[in-house]
Amino acid sequence: MQVRPVRLGRRQMIDAARTSQPVRPRRRSRGVPNALQDHPLVDTDDLALVDRAVGHLLGARHVVPETAWADRFHCRMNAVAVLDLTLAHLDLTVPTNVVVPASPDSVTVHMTTNGRARVDLHDPADPSGGRRLELTPFDALVISPGTSYTLWLDVDSPQSIVRIERAALERQLSRMLGRRLPEPVVFEHVSDLTTDAAGRWLGALQMLSTEVLAPASLMRQGVGAGSLEELMVSSLLYVQPSNYSEALRNPGTSGRPAVRRAVEYIERHLAEPIRLDDLARHARMSTRSIQAGFRDDLGTTPVAYIRDRRLDAVRRTLMESVPADGLTVTDAATRWGFNHLGSFSVLYRERFGESPSRTLRSTAGA
Repeated sequence: MQVRPVRLGRRQMIDAARTSQPVRPRRRSRGVPNALQDHPLVDTDDLALVDRAVGHLLGARHVVPETAWADRFHCRMNAVAVLDLTLAHLDLTVPTNVVVPASPDSVTVHMTTNGRARVDLHDPADPSGGRRLELTPFDALVISPGTSYTLWLDVDSPQSIVRIERAALERQLSRMLGRRLPEPVVFEHVSDLTTDAAGRWLGALQMLSTEVLAPASLMRQGVGAGSLEELMVSSLLYVQPSNYSEALRNPGTSGRPAVRRAVEYIERHLAEPIRLDDLARHARMSTRSIQAGFRDDLGTTPVAYIRDRRLDAVRRTLMESVPADGLTVTDAATRWGFNHLGSFSVLYRERFGESPSRTLRSTAGA
């Protein structure tokens, strides 16, 4: 079987061609997971370049090695993007403070793979200034969007990092609950990685890492990245306590059952023509009741919901494509039911902030 080109996006944290110390190829970087060996981004002791690179990933503004170790500071970062999820490995070598005034519009999971770390969580409403938490290789630090914190890493304490873009996580959570989210997702900060529940998250991460690594994997041929991303997001939502944990444990209290049945029907038939009568029949309600349910629970109409889910499907198709597919924007749009390309492009840009052709170009250049 001929293996098609890989559909993995290298995170463009920094333009290596412009650095004074470009990434140096290494046979095997110390401590870098196998899945990320071939995806180096930064290998430098230039603090300005490190600030830029780490800042793009974590929202950090300052990377500050302890004074006594400054002459031995060195940063190595490897990272790869899979749709709206990034796997990264960050090694700052010596005791270092990473100051994050506000984390990016994403959920970031830190796992200390060796040594020790701690985090100071800054809370302006707390008279004491916040909380300090000690971290070991048995803990995960989960950072919600907009969090202000300082991460201290001891000598030889590399970080395995998973970043999930907020919009993707919240879209999936909304589908799981069958209703719109009245407030942002906020996770508890620390997870015990030794529990059975955490094992499910680690298992999903291992599965994704295997797909990234294996040359003949389906994902590297442009198939299944979306499903693996959904597995990672769902695992985190179910495993890590948040302000939506109770709703996920008791779905009967979250939205109308008829709306959830209608959403399930839409997901199964997204590439097919879907009429309001089809939804009403499957949900066992009148068309008027279905419209009212979507308005009250999801804050939208059935037609708009179907349109947005099809836009999501087009984006996933574009991002999963590989150059050998010969995929065009027209192909992807018509596959998911958009026949008027002018209006489709306007809707796509409004939803994702870029044109569909730019999404496809960035995929081809990954």
